[in-house]
Amino acid sequence: MALFDRLKAGLAKTAKQIRERFSEVDETDSAAVPVSAGGRALSSGPRLQLDTFEAVEDALIAADVGLPATERIVEAVKRDRQGSLSSRVGREVRRILGEAAPVPVITTVPHVILIVGVNGTGKTTTVGKLANLYKQSGKSVLVCAADTFRAAAVEQLAVWTERAGVDLVRAQMGSDPAAVTFDALVAAKARQREIVLVDTAGRLHTKTNLMAELDKIRRIVSREVPGAPHEVLLVLDATVGQNGLAQAREFQQASGANGIVLTKLDGTAKGGVAVAIAHDLKLPIRFVGVGEGIDDFLTFDADAYVDAIFSA
Repeated sequence: MALFDRLKAGLAKTAKQIRERFSEVDETDSAAVPVSAGGRALSSGPRLQLDTFEAVEDALIAADVGLPATERIVEAVKRDRQGSLSSRVGREVRRILGEAAPVPVITTVPHVILIVGVNGTGKTTTVGKLANLYKQSGKSVLVCAADTFRAAAVEQLAVWTERAGVDLVRAQMGSDPAAVTFDALVAAKARQREIVLVDTAGRLHTKTNLMAELDKIRRIVSREVPGAPHEVLLVLDATVGQNGLAQAREFQQASGANGIVLTKLDGTAKGGVAVAIAHDLKLPIRFVGVGEGIDDFLTFDADAYVDAIFSA
């Protein structure tokens, strides 16, 4: 299946919910078009009625776009007279996504990426799929199993890295995660690996000891590789909607998260949370999970996202 088709399938629930609400709105009432004294229309599209704006607001809130972003989109739709309702909304969503921080360019080898998040978001699976994605794009990859507290995490990661055909550095259960990370960086430099993915233990931002541990990992990484970590990707479960936005806000402050991975996008109608994150936090959505397979993991594309939801 083509990349766009996989994304479109993953966003099907979100798109269906929005389109159904939009389709209930009659935006073709000619009486709503402002005209001049000579009877000539003053715009190239209809002036939408109040119930249309309410429908837009309801649809976007239901998709977990969030109130601040929704209010901005509704105001933009009021001003925009070009095209259908869906195209007007889509244009503003595209602008919002385009205002997020730019994606880091890989210039340093190794390029070090820390993967963080709470338990249950699909973090370890994400590491395996991301390793495969980079490998398929021609990058050499090494994965560090720095979650030394959960045996299942290391074993799960071993399976994913074997499937992806990439290196894995692991240690005994209970080992110091920072020490494992150090060993992984030494190995990556010796083997000239381009990408290092560090799978950290699941944690809440309120757990002081775990956040201190993460700080220690960051210090080790920055000491061994100048400018690292180059990315701190927060893995969010898309099905939790606005709760994910709250998580992102806290992790941005506590861990320096500078990018988002949205998992389980195929299982929810709350895919609009990507817009809320970009609008409220200016964090880029870097990758999305749209299924359970190793290839059901895509680099996020704002244009494809908008087209998947708002184009018929």
